[in-house]
Amino acid sequence: MQYENYEEVKLSVPKGYEEVFTHFYFAKNKSDEVIIKTLLPSYQSILIFNLGQNPPVFLNPKTPTVIDKCTVLGPIKKAFQYALPSQSEILVANFKDDAFYRFFGTTPAIHLPLNPDRLLEDTCFEDVWNELILMKDQHQRLKHLLNFCEPYLKQRHIVAQQLANFNHQNYNPIKFIAETQRQSERNIQILHKKYFGYSAKEASRHQRFLQVLACLQTLVINRKKVDWFEIIHQCGYYDQSQLIQDFKHFTGFSPTKYLKSLKDICNPVN
Repeated sequence: MQYENYEEVKLSVPKGYEEVFTHFYFAKNKSDEVIIKTLLPSYQSILIFNLGQNPPVFLNPKTPTVIDKCTVLGPIKKAFQYALPSQSEILVANFKDDAFYRFFGTTPAIHLPLNPDRLLEDTCFEDVWNELILMKDQHQRLKHLLNFCEPYLKQRHIVAQQLANFNHQNYNPIKFIAETQRQSERNIQILHKKYFGYSAKEASRHQRFLQVLACLQTLVINRKKVDWFEIIHQCGYYDQSQLIQDFKHFTGFSPTKYLKSLKDICNPVN
């Protein structure tokens, strides 16, 4: 759905921060209506700054949560809806791989929005918010945020680096790195969960599902008919039942409902 007086843009990551963030996202609702979006699971942790007059709301089915000045959440493993009221404005930083751990020094496992100052036992994020709120240019805000983050980033652990950069499709990353590091597979699995906030098995399942979303996006853009059985074969699913199971697991939608709702869904990966 297209909205008048609604602005959103995906900001690329400046050189030197490619291992820390995947991208930044800005949205501003200048209309008179509430805009509801669905965020797909990215398996990333996110940092959200509320910079508008009215706060955005996470539409948790049990307890909707109003976003304060600054919030962290993640890793995002399942889709959720959020509402942008009139005159709301957000700036979102998407942490990449182990960057959340490098910044906060703790495993990302935040299932409900949390003030990041509680993790650092400081008020530095509130101080940053007070500075960002005075800026109107998004690139100026981005530069200021990066300058703030840089001193907090710890050196990357060698195992986390190998896991993040692993690209041998025919090898099991856990087994391969365990052999190169002369550690047990169990220990590498524990380190994967510690640094990334999820297991290698979860990551593999999510990556396969992302292939499905990429196929659908290409078909929709080219206005071609969706052949679900072709997608099942191309993306390595056993059958239609397994594909439907993944759609419901990650998005809460059936495949056909996902297609109908596509315009109101934010895919943070693509």
